[in-house]
Amino acid sequence: MQRRFRAGLEKTPNFSTKRLSKRNFRDFRYTRAMPPQSPPGKPLEHVDLLLEAAWVLPFGDDTDTGMQAPGAVAVRDGIIVAVGAAGDLTRRFEPTRTISLPDHVIMPGLVNAHCHAAMTLLRGSSEDAPLQRWLTEQIWPLEARWVDEHFVRDGIRLAIAEMIRAGITCFADMYFFPEIGAAEVRRAGLRAQIAFPVIEFANAWCRNSEEGFHKGLALYDEYKNDPFVDIAFGPHAAYTVTEDDLDKILMYSEELDANVHIHLHENGAELEENARRYGKSGIRHLHERGLLGPRLQAVHVTQISPEEIELFVDSNVQVVHCPTSNAKLASGICPVVPMRNAGVNVCLGTDGAASNNLLDLFGEARLASLLAKLDQADAAALPSAAALAMATSGGARALGRGEQIGTLQPGKAADLIAVDMRAIRHQPLYDPTAQLLHTGSGCSVSHVWVAGECLLDDGRLTRMDEAEIIEKARGWQRRIRPR
Repeated sequence: MQRRFRAGLEKTPNFSTKRLSKRNFRDFRYTRAMPPQSPPGKPLEHVDLLLEAAWVLPFGDDTDTGMQAPGAVAVRDGIIVAVGAAGDLTRRFEPTRTISLPDHVIMPGLVNAHCHAAMTLLRGSSEDAPLQRWLTEQIWPLEARWVDEHFVRDGIRLAIAEMIRAGITCFADMYFFPEIGAAEVRRAGLRAQIAFPVIEFANAWCRNSEEGFHKGLALYDEYKNDPFVDIAFGPHAAYTVTEDDLDKILMYSEELDANVHIHLHENGAELEENARRYGKSGIRHLHERGLLGPRLQAVHVTQISPEEIELFVDSNVQVVHCPTSNAKLASGICPVVPMRNAGVNVCLGTDGAASNNLLDLFGEARLASLLAKLDQADAAALPSAAALAMATSGGARALGRGEQIGTLQPGKAADLIAVDMRAIRHQPLYDPTAQLLHTGSGCSVSHVWVAGECLLDDGRLTRMDEAEIIEKARGWQRRIRPR
């Protein structure tokens, strides 16, 4: 084996011996030349992978990241075995492979709890309109003209590639042709909750809600034992789904223990529509039909009364905050701090790229924190650790995966990311948590692992053809809106 030495350090033999430029020589990974030493009489424990970094942030709770500096994570069979100080873990474990990232943060993979992934192909097509006009005059006509199986396949591939690059390892999707979405998630190697649409009018995927239920339940049966894909019910909104269909969703979700993902109280116009139809708010309408509960994921919630917050607390409803989309469509500001103080789990979503233009959950966490400070007139509201916890453990809990992902703890899946903190925008670095939140960290994600498999390796997608994805997206742009 060819060896190179630098300051008494030996190159890790698992990396290729490609020719080193000045830049990648500095980036090159090293491990100590001396083998790890086990305590007398105690053999080293074998693991597949040992990750060492300048900072490891497990995010065990909302107020304390549990930072280890320097830290390490040991992984075996796709499961985290140990998290701790780098020196302790190197003395304890004998890894098949060690990756040392001396200028990086290692943290849990981000969980994007609301997305319309295939709508990446409509990014920037409809701008500067409020929600109802944006939907009825711009988005729905475009979808009626263009959405089919090919649109969804190419669009979700573009979204998945973008999300992996931004450190998102799990997402909740809600769009047409959910069977294609589920298949593409498995192909790409990350995790997702795929909600099949339930809406009272015909659409590209089904002629009516009855056909939607039939196809959606068949999809649930196909994936019910899949460790990476969950199938959920996706009623569009309280005002676009009939009472009979809401009752069906309640019956099936209880029978199957399946989640329900719904837009709820997105803006004031929605409240007016619910009042016109039912004489009450959407939250109270769902409450009377028995749908408020821990399986319900209420997306947006920019308008909510103190009494309705108490209904959420009593029912353990999950809330998904989409700050950029809500701001761009002038829908309102989700009252995150009052809900969290009351005990509601509030997590984060990007919404679709058509109403956001980015699928960057670091950016959503930053805006959520800033809006909370403005909303409460309190600079201490929603601090960095809490905002990032909403993007990790909060999302995992909302999707029913809190025991599996969302924090770095022994026994959980090795869904984790590395963020390179050497960029000029990160300097100087006094507080890694604040720097992650406020300095564009989505652009600095260098590595992504899901169940221990590397999906992004030093900035390179390992299971997706990025050039082909971009070319297909440009092809759709030429068809939808030729220059």
